[in-house]
Amino acid sequence: MRREGFDVGKYVDQMALLLDLELKDEYRDGVVANFERIRAIANLVNSFPLAEDVEVAPVFEP
Repeated sequence: MRREGFDVGKYVDQMALLLDLELKDEYRDGVVANFERIRAIANLVNSFPLAEDVEVAPVFEP
């Protein structure tokens, strides 16, 4: 799912308010940059198609 117009900076600001987290101005740009990276990785993972017969493993065993 691609969300056009999603503003990562606004999201970070809103989540900081919601969590009552004081996000200092000097760190905000770094936090936003990291969320942009997370978003790019999530888009890549979510774009990978899975077959209908794939089941979730109840326990991870390496």
